[in-house]
Amino acid sequence: MSTDGEPISASEQAALNEAEGESLAPIAPLRLLAEDADDLQIISAALQDAIMRPVDIRWEKEARRLTVVLSRFCWECGGTRVMAAMQFGDVQAVKSRRLPRLPDQALELLAMDFHPTEAPGGKVLMMFAGGGDLRIDVECLDAVLTDLSERWPARIAPTHLDEVSA
Repeated sequence: MSTDGEPISASEQAALNEAEGESLAPIAPLRLLAEDADDLQIISAALQDAIMRPVDIRWEKEARRLTVVLSRFCWECGGTRVMAAMQFGDVQAVKSRRLPRLPDQALELLAMDFHPTEAPGGKVLMMFAGGGDLRIDVECLDAVLTDLSERWPARIAPTHLDEVSA
């Protein structure tokens, strides 16, 4: 664990949150690092129901970096949102499928997954409501999630329909 504001791995953050339990102290901004598929799953859970726009996705091809700015629903503190950024390093290619092209159209992130290829590389898949996805081909998994703002009350809490019919 780092005390100087450096990101810690997502699995270390999950362990800290579990150890702290129901603390009354304010929740510190998330700063998570993903270097493997397990870390990315924890970040995926933190980003479930995040909202962004196509214009908020920025790929810097020469720098091999992809940055996404989004409004994250704070599941860990309930009922609030926060502006956050997710950045991937060592990006080789970015491809989208069935994502809206209008720059200000809302995209709702459902989950992220990592599919390994030749070690340590792989493909990060960001899956959105409505069936669209963004595929990020990486030389190695090097991703950071950082909260950027103070939290504010969410107007609506996300809900998920039960897919199993009775």
